[in-house]
Amino acid sequence: QLQLVESGGGLVQPGGSLRLSCLASGSTLSSYAIGWFRQAPGKDREGVSVIGHSGSITKHADSVTGRFIISRDNAKNTVYLQMNSLKPEDTAVYYCAARKVLSVLTLFDDDEYEYWGQGIQVTVST
Repeated sequence: QLQLVESGGGLVQPGGSLRLSCLASGSTLSSYAIGWFRQAPGKDREGVSVIGHSGSITKHADSVTGRFIISRDNAKNTVYLQMNSLKPEDTAVYYCAARKVLSVLTLFDDDEYEYWGQGIQVTVST
């Protein structure tokens, strides 16, 4: 059973940066594609970034393109989300999630992800 644990969240000022980590255990991370999702208060959960099994495929939501970078180190069983130029509207609980089969047609469909972390708060504020 794959388990995912997020870390690296916190409070940051607008324009600042944070790096989230998603550490996997219980199974080999390279068997899974990983997505980062977020949910702000009163809003639906939305997909942020996705990375394929080897890291050769990445996709970001339009709202974060050019600011966020997703990467992975399978040897460390870890996926990262580097978040730069943060805005107040990036404030949310961020989740990493895993799926074995990745379809380019459903990259941000959260129903397709089988395993989820517990989430971590990111707050962008002065």
